[in-house]
Amino acid sequence: MKAFYSDRFVLPLPSGHRFPMQKYRMLREAVAASLPDVVFEEAPTTSDGVLALAHHPSYIQRVSGGLLSENEQKTIGFPWSPDMVERSRRSAGATIAACRAALAGGVGVNLAGGTHHAHADRGQGFCVFNDAAIAARLMQAERRVSRVAIVDLDVHQGDGTATILEKDESVFTLSIHGEHNYPFDKACSDLDVALPDGTGDTDYLAGLDAALSEMFARFDPELLIFLAGADPYEGDRLGRLRLSMAGLASRDTKVMEAARARDLPVAIAMAGGYGRVIEETVAVHLQTIRIAIRYCRGMELA
Repeated sequence: MKAFYSDRFVLPLPSGHRFPMQKYRMLREAVAASLPDVVFEEAPTTSDGVLALAHHPSYIQRVSGGLLSENEQKTIGFPWSPDMVERSRRSAGATIAACRAALAGGVGVNLAGGTHHAHADRGQGFCVFNDAAIAARLMQAERRVSRVAIVDLDVHQGDGTATILEKDESVFTLSIHGEHNYPFDKACSDLDVALPDGTGDTDYLAGLDAALSEMFARFDPELLIFLAGADPYEGDRLGRLRLSMAGLASRDTKVMEAARARDLPVAIAMAGGYGRVIEETVAVHLQTIRIAIRYCRGMELA
């Protein structure tokens, strides 16, 4: 199985910033140490033309040229730098590469990504370019697939993904997220499941079962892009849900089993995770990758 990384490009975060950028490096090190079957490849960059499949050219130009206003940078959550631009391009490139790897071998993984708060004309919530929307559109443009499902299980709604793809009937957007969590002005995905604070394993997994059943009843994808956020975990600082490690394993297994039942390739992005103990966030992401490897091997997932 191939995993794509972009963590060598360092973002200049403000003093006291809480976004745990080191989790990406730690995850790559953990995968390298414990999962020898994973083949690492540095993420490719993404051209302006490919970014424009999901973003307005004027926004791409402002990002690339360092022309973002102070307010735009604050809304994104970190200041502009050349490394910020390159890392954002490569984060999208990693999800594109994961999609190609999935279509070739069943599953591919971006060790970062899931930048689902980026809208066509702006970034926000630590997201500059929307990797899932870009990758879905490029797989279609390359005539690899016609229909893509984006299953977003980050604890925060994929509002940017929803607005970019809201009139696109060839891409189905499913978001299961915290009802009272960021973003506070929700967009409309093709299917939204909003959960109250404190939701635990049983209710979450029941909601996931129902949502997957409804999605597949309404839509027949040829590729599934899975945003496997670690932030529904009970130890997350920002998540407000109460999923256990076992519950998150069941979540990932349900998604992969649903894909297997339909012979669907799966591209996975890590999305959010802000654990009080960063090692626990890394463990959640590592668990997702372990389950993906078993899917790739055709092993029993339960």
